[in-house]
Parts: sequence; C-alpha cells; structure tokens
Amino acid sequence: MTASRHRVDVDPYTAAGAAFVVVGGLVAAVARPLDLAKGSWLAAYLVLVCGVALVVIGVAQQQLTRAIPQRERTWQLAGWGVANTLVIAGSLSSVPLITDAGSVVLFATLALTAWIGRPLLHTHRGAASAYIAVLIILAVSAPIGSFLAHARA
Repeated sequence: MTASRHRVDVDPYTAAGAAFVVVGGLVAAVARPLDLAKGSWLAAYLVLVCGVALVVIGVAQQQLTRAIPQRERTWQLAGWGVANTLVIAGSLSSVPLITDAGSVVLFATLALTAWIGRPLLHTHRGAASAYIAVLIILAVSAPIGSFLAHARA
C-alpha cells in the first residue's frame, strides 16, 4: 500500500501562524518571571487562536483547487490581524468594548473564511473537517470571551 502524500507550503497563513506560536511560547516563558498577570491567558491566546488556528486554516486552504483571489486573501488576513489585536488589547486593558469589537471583526472574518473554504467540502473531507472545526470553535468561543471580559471588568 502506498501512502498518500500531500504537500504543505509555507504561505502567509502558515508563516504567521507559526510565528504566533513562537511568540506565544516566548510570552509563556517570561510570564511567570515577569509576574505578568494575564501572561498565561495571552500565551494561550497567541498559541491557540492566533497561531494554531491560522496554521490549520492555511493548510486547509492550500488544498483548494483554485487560488484564493488576492482581494479575499487580503481581507481575510487583515481581518484576522485586526480581530486578534482588538481582542488582545481589550483583554489586557480590561476594556470589554474593545474585546467586543474584536469579536465582531472575528465573526466577519470567520464568515469570509468559511466562504473561501466551502469547496473543500466536495474535494478534501479531512481538510474540510479540520477547517470547519476550527471555525466553529472560534465562533463559539468569541462570545464566551466577550462575556468573560465583561464579567471581569
């Protein structure tokens, strides 16, 4: 039996995701020694939401049979950056409305991401499953995060 091999390239999604994982690891390494009150949360957010999720999205989108138009790619990556910047800034500054704004931008970005990846459902079931799982987890966790931000304020 011959194993099927899929090629995974380093693209803006996987490169940025990997960079976020590294930054999150560095934050985790210094959070305790520097007594960063929200360091553990920030490290986990950078690794899981900013990093791993973006890598999964990037790898899955590489399985698309057509290239993502530059305009959609730009909106998707910009939305991802703005959403996560707002969520992090709102959480670290304890201003829940900023976190809420980040959640709204994240929902719009997730909708675009779902639209971009819809052809995966017909061509790559495994990639589609991981892609959909990440989008659902993020969509469910965003309002929970906003609720928690308001509860802590």
